[in-house]
Amino acid sequence: MIELLRKRRSVRKFKDESIESEKIEILKEAVLRAPTSRNIMPWEFIFVTDKDKLKKLSEAKQHGSAFVAGAPLAVVVCADTDRSDVWVEDCSIASIILQLTGLEQGLGSCWAQIRNRKHNESESAEEYIQKLFDIPERFAVESIIALGYPDEEKEPVPYSALPLEKIHMQEF
Repeated sequence: MIELLRKRRSVRKFKDESIESEKIEILKEAVLRAPTSRNIMPWEFIFVTDKDKLKKLSEAKQHGSAFVAGAPLAVVVCADTDRSDVWVEDCSIASIILQLTGLEQGLGSCWAQIRNRKHNESESAEEYIQKLFDIPERFAVESIIALGYPDEEKEPVPYSALPLEKIHMQEF
């Protein structure tokens, strides 16, 4: 696990290469195995490979989602807010499980934040995606995780660059 964490970097440029169906099945299994509070599993996942839908997803918010258009796969992470008061945490855990599993499968990924972001001046990014995929209103959309074979190389962050001052022992 530590080797995956050392290698993990946000990848926003992807090769024009499809992800094998076996790898997509592993990604699906991984998100369904993500831990959730009281095992309620409020999350739902929309796996998107259609180029037109990926392009529309890339326009979900004003800044920071354009890279989704170049990915062969995007996963919309959402949750039934009526089922759990900690759906944000549950979706966050599932999102990082998805990213780390993708990395283990040789894929790069990047998170596009949707919750609390704007599509335009009159519509939230969440509302835009709800309309795009006919997501019921009680479901909140937290993120889009774009995945694919990386078309950029990023060096791991060296240990010496880690913010070690963020670690406290015994007290703050």
